[in-house]
Amino acid sequence: MNLITRDVDYAIRALCCIAKKKEGLYSVAEIASCLKIPLPFLRKILQILNKENIVHSYKGKGGGFKLAIDPDKISLSDVITLFQGPISLNDHTFKRRKCPHIKECNLKKKLDRIEKIMVSELKAVTIRDIIRH
Repeated sequence: MNLITRDVDYAIRALCCIAKKKEGLYSVAEIASCLKIPLPFLRKILQILNKENIVHSYKGKGGGFKLAIDPDKISLSDVITLFQGPISLNDHTFKRRKCPHIKECNLKKKLDRIEKIMVSELKAVTIRDIIRH
């Protein structure tokens, strides 16, 4: 299980790159060159971030991207959820059916507690935190 998939990794790196630029816009080509990310893949990532109003896209000559949200307000949890859906350690299914013992399952209780801590920690880390260090 990978918590951080390639999409999430590229999205976080692109957001950090854009957040570091204080003035102006960052073109897709500049971001791709800086981060060594394939251009078509980066475009797809940026389209999703634009659609979700995390970045703003400006077309035409001199166009590019800038953050639509303060980097203090974009958490790792937000980016992971956007690209992968809700963070979950176990969906408690067996042979494509919900576990019939879910209410009394001690493992589920433990995993739910771990999941809650993990999500809390991921929510606490922002793009600003990452670029500061």
